[in-house]
Amino acid sequence: MKALFGRKVRDLDELKNLTLRAVKEGQKGQPYIIIREVSLADEYFRDFADDFLKDQFWIRSEDGGVNMDGEVRCVRVNNMDTNEKVLVNSEGYDYPRYTALET
Repeated sequence: MKALFGRKVRDLDELKNLTLRAVKEGQKGQPYIIIREVSLADEYFRDFADDFLKDQFWIRSEDGGVNMDGEVRCVRVNNMDTNEKVLVNSEGYDYPRYTALET
C-alpha cells in the first residue's frame, strides 16, 4: 500500500486538492503501515478535518515516523458515518503533521 502524504496540510479540502495534483503529476506515494485506528462520528471527523494543524488528544507523539522497512507508521482516522479515511503521521507531534488520503 502506498499513499501521498502532505506536510502541514491545513484541512481535508486542501489534502484532496494536493492529492489530485500529485496523481496528475504521476507521483506514486510512500509505503505505509497502519499502527492504530481511530473511528470518529461524522461531527467529530468534520471538526478534525477542518483543521489538521490543531492538536488532537488521540494523536500521540509516538504515532508516526518511519519503520526499519521504510514504511510510514500512521494512524488511520475513519469517519464512522461516511467511511472516509485519512492517514496521519504525527512525526513526534500531537497533531497530524503529515496527512494522506486512504483510497
